[in-house]
Amino acid sequence: MAFRSDDISINTVIGAGSSVSGNLKINGFIRVDGDIDGNLETTGKVITGEHSRIRGNIIASSVVAGGIVEGDIVAAERIQLLSTAAVLGDISTRRLEVAENVILHGYCISLKDENRYIEAEKDRIDRKALAERTLFNSSGTV
Repeated sequence: MAFRSDDISINTVIGAGSSVSGNLKINGFIRVDGDIDGNLETTGKVITGEHSRIRGNIIASSVVAGGIVEGDIVAAERIQLLSTAAVLGDISTRRLEVAENVILHGYCISLKDENRYIEAEKDRIDRKALAERTLFNSSGTV
């Protein structure tokens, strides 16, 4: 297995006490110790510190979560939830590690087989879209 440059160096840091409002697209490895109010998407890895708070979805190759995530986490390679993590949303990965005391409230997909994982992820996206559409229509607004 060859190492990519984003495997060993952090490209972006959102430090403790910092906050970002809006969606982020990052190329490479990001460490979050502050707050993000928006979606986070990267081609590399994400590490969230125990005091971080993310209100949005995370899409990455792998995620190590130690803080609060109010949104979905999709990381095809791996998701690791540390004992200080709380996830209020769905998670989808091929490899999942969950420590004691983790709070996880959502749908979970963890399938090692790539084809089964892809099928399950498509199904999750379809179900989520249908649920949002149903909620949208039941609110009386079209």
